[in-house]
Amino acid sequence: MENLNVAIIQANLVWHNAEANRNNFSEKIKLLSNEVDLIVLPEMFTTGFTMQPNKVAETMQGETLAWMKKLALEKNTAITGSVVIEENNNYYNRLLFVFPSGKVEYYNKKHLFSYAGEDEIYSAGNDKVIITYKNWKICPLICYDLRFPVWSRNVENYDLLIYVANWPKIRVSAWNTLLKARAIENMSYVIGVNRVGKDANDIDYNGYSTVINCLGENSKILEEKEYVEIFTLDKNHLIKSRKKFNFLADKDNFKLERDS
Repeated sequence: MENLNVAIIQANLVWHNAEANRNNFSEKIKLLSNEVDLIVLPEMFTTGFTMQPNKVAETMQGETLAWMKKLALEKNTAITGSVVIEENNNYYNRLLFVFPSGKVEYYNKKHLFSYAGEDEIYSAGNDKVIITYKNWKICPLICYDLRFPVWSRNVENYDLLIYVANWPKIRVSAWNTLLKARAIENMSYVIGVNRVGKDANDIDYNGYSTVINCLGENSKILEEKEYVEIFTLDKNHLIKSRKKFNFLADKDNFKLERDS
C-alpha cells in the first residue's frame, strides 16, 4: 500500500497581509524535496483568524488559489489550507485542497466559532467532504470543528482526518486532547496544523501541530516556533490496526440532519 509523505508548515502569520504570508510559505515550500505528497498550511493562512472578511476576502479566481495551483504544479504535490473566500455575497472560511494537476476541491467550515462572532459574519458549510488522493480518503475540517465528534465520525471509512487551525495557546490542552480522541475513536490518522505567534487581537498561538496514528500515538509535537516537518503516514499500519481491532465495526448508527 502507498504511504503518504506529508509536510506540515507551522508558521507565524502576518495580520491581513496575504502577500507577505504567501512569500513566507513560498520560501519554506521551495526547500521541500520532491518526495512530498501533501503540504498542509494553517487556517486562514493568508490573514490570521479575522472577523473582518470585507478587508481581506478573495474569490476562487483570486491570487492565493492561483499561487497554490502554481506551487502544486511546480512541486508535484497537493497543497491544502483555509482562506477567506467571498462567494455570492457570502463570506466563507474555506479549506482549499489543490491537486498537482490543478484540480481544486474545497470544504466550508461547518462549526463557526460563536465565541469570537464568526457565526455572525461568515456563512457555515453544511457538506462533509471526503477527498480521494493517491488512494487515501481524506476528511478535511477546520479548527472549531474539532470540538464536535459527531461531524467527524468515520462513517465513510476515511483514512486521514485533517484539522487546520488558529487555536490559541490558552486552550492548547484541549487541542492536544481532542486531536488524540478523534484519532482513537475514528481509527484514523489525524493531522492537526496550527499557527504560532501573536495576532492583532493580542491572542497568542503556540502551535503544537502534530500527526497522530489510529492508535492515538503522536509522531512528534511541534511546539512554540515555526516548523517545516515531514511525516510519513503508513497505510499498512492503518490497515493492519483496523483489521486487528476492528472497533469501527461496532460504531453506532445515526443520521445527521441539516440545521433548520
